[in-house]
Amino acid sequence: MTGARWSGHWARPVEDGAAAAEVDVLVPTVGRPAELATTLAGLAAQTDVAFRLVLSDQSATQDAATVPAVAAMLRVLEAQGRPVTLLAHPERRGLAEHRQHLLEHASAPAVLFLDDDVWLEPGTVRRMLDALRDLGCGFVGSAVQGLSYLQDRRPHETAVFEPWDGPVVPEVVRRGTPGFDRLSLHNAANPAHVAAELDVAPGGWVPYRVAWVGACVVYDRDALEAVGGFGFWPVLPPEHSGEDVVAQWRVMERFGGAGILPSGAVHLESPTTVTDRRVDAPDVLFDDHETSTHRS
Repeated sequence: MTGARWSGHWARPVEDGAAAAEVDVLVPTVGRPAELATTLAGLAAQTDVAFRLVLSDQSATQDAATVPAVAAMLRVLEAQGRPVTLLAHPERRGLAEHRQHLLEHASAPAVLFLDDDVWLEPGTVRRMLDALRDLGCGFVGSAVQGLSYLQDRRPHETAVFEPWDGPVVPEVVRRGTPGFDRLSLHNAANPAHVAAELDVAPGGWVPYRVAWVGACVVYDRDALEAVGGFGFWPVLPPEHSGEDVVAQWRVMERFGGAGILPSGAVHLESPTTVTDRRVDAPDVLFDDHETSTHRS
């Protein structure tokens, strides 16, 4: 199996020895069944790639997998021949710990960390995996875009867009370095506006330099584990943000990283579940006064 079984075969037993997953899709969730069901529906539309779903639930009042819409989408994935692993992880020790918990259950050569409030256009995961392999870097991200901002053009924020011209190479990004200014690229619907100007052919992609990418990032698993994954979680208080920034900056320093356009990832624009952001993980894990510059 290189992708999903079509519906004419759903009632047949899944054959033993089916192709191993190219990527493990790792989804942390807590208390958002409607958003989760939408995320899973987007995954079910990724018919051209073999993946396994690992879903880790920290919901306090109800098992997300028992909510009818979520349960239906899980049944669709299983009927398609997608292995599904459901994890209950009720003790909330922070975002980084939850991501590390998911990573420890991964076995595929690539891992896609996908937040539970992101819908993916069909073909998105295939493009991300192709880019990861072709670029030979540590991670590739599809920045989430808020389509309520589609008419809100922000050229002052997208002016920092810089395609990778040549191979993706390691670089250092910190506060105060030029690379940090790229964070504005992923505001609102900026990825959609830049992609429209690039006029990429359907199925194609353009790699570009990033500060980091939130909510939808595929890593080479060996590269992520080589820098320790999210194993830094014990030094953080349970209430924190920015754990993905730490992991990506560490991967970028050794293996390089990129975003790709078009993104294909849509943020559902639901209220965040991370309401206490007083502790930003990079401020704890990195020296704020570092003056390093990115290598090219």
